[in-house]
Amino acid sequence: MVIAALNRLVGLVEEGPELDVAGLARTLGTTEYHLRRMFSSLAGMPLSEYVRRRRMTVAAADVVRGEDDLLTIAVRHGYGSTEAFGRAFRAVHGAGPGDVRRDGGPLRTQPQLRFRLTVEGNSSMDTRIVERPAFRLVGHATRVPLIYEGVNPHIQRHLASLPPEAHVRLKALSGAEPAGLLQVTDDLAQDSPEGTELTYLHGVAVPDGTPVPDDLDAIGVPAGRWAVFRSSGAYPGRLQATWAATASEWFPSNPWRLRPGPSIVAVLDRADDFSTATTDLWLPVEPAR
Repeated sequence: MVIAALNRLVGLVEEGPELDVAGLARTLGTTEYHLRRMFSSLAGMPLSEYVRRRRMTVAAADVVRGEDDLLTIAVRHGYGSTEAFGRAFRAVHGAGPGDVRRDGGPLRTQPQLRFRLTVEGNSSMDTRIVERPAFRLVGHATRVPLIYEGVNPHIQRHLASLPPEAHVRLKALSGAEPAGLLQVTDDLAQDSPEGTELTYLHGVAVPDGTPVPDDLDAIGVPAGRWAVFRSSGAYPGRLQATWAATASEWFPSNPWRLRPGPSIVAVLDRADDFSTATTDLWLPVEPAR
């Protein structure tokens, strides 16, 4: 269902500048939040970025043909002025429409996406569904840019800035599932290109209503269900691969969808140098129908 929904979404992008993602989600019995998150996870870019690249790919052909003036082309592709169109065009192609009309390039093409579900059958995902009452996440928070692959140096610097006694103190505060020290990401927009700022919290879970010390940050988490994915191996590569597999394998095969909320990583075991680790990835979910 997820793969078919994403292909219908791609088809709508080709039909014109008006894109009603919320309407499509309602028609398919899902949510705009889930649809956008699945798109970005599988496409490697947010929907808004794909739409911009596709529009500028098609617009480039109009520009090169030279049959219409630039304002007509801008309006056709959903822009109200040649200035706004020119900025978007340059951001994709690296040159303005006037230059491309004169020189024939440079042009950077975004092919139309096609999503396919490939069933390998050679591995299974260690997953459980957990229902949790409301709880709070407390700890030390900061704003960091989103990085899809590899170690995030901004998070590393945040952790390195905390004295050893801060970790000991947090462990003593832990009083709810997920247990132990947690890596929490929150405030991530639906369409989130790499570099988008998000909230990262190094902390623990405590029961709802637990007093929070004034020098700690807190994130309230409402009651709901969570899908918990266990992974073990090279860190953070194996964890990031598991995260990607939730979109490419698990959600298309199971009657659940993402709901708004923080994503939580609980580190269950790790090597001294953190080169390998066993983790639980907690994602907030709700029934898909």
